[in-house]
Amino acid sequence: MVPDHQDSNYRMAMETLLSHVPVPPVNLHRMRGEDPDVAAAARIMNLRFVGFFGSDIPLFDLVLLGIGPDGHTLSLFPGSAALGEREKTCRRHFVQKFNTWRITMTPKLVNNARHVLFQVEGADKAAPLQEILHGEYQPQVYPAQLIQPVDGDVDWLIVP
Repeated sequence: MVPDHQDSNYRMAMETLLSHVPVPPVNLHRMRGEDPDVAAAARIMNLRFVGFFGSDIPLFDLVLLGIGPDGHTLSLFPGSAALGEREKTCRRHFVQKFNTWRITMTPKLVNNARHVLFQVEGADKAAPLQEILHGEYQPQVYPAQLIQPVDGDVDWLIVP
């Protein structure tokens, strides 16, 4: 997806947050989902993280996430093959819901962060949020349940 597309998370993050704070451009790591070879784009993202952070598993200070009405987070949708990824920090995978290939950070990467903040807004997310937080652990159904930082914490900002 091109960065200025109406559904682009990058566009939304830039317009609502990142363009308003002094973040050096070198610290922004945009997934290049519009590249024709998304497998290569995912490999490049993995290499970029290793080069930038000097580690096979980057340590982010903060990862800001949301959830969808189906309980997805990142581009990790219910039933996705990417939910079982244990080795890579970024990967490509096919998202049946949109009939397209996507690049996503994996739980392995996000769970290495110092802090994860979920921002959830909208009545259509109330039921999945209840299941994610208080229901049975079913990450194949509610992928956001996979986000459990090893040495960090998770906070939820819930906006009605």
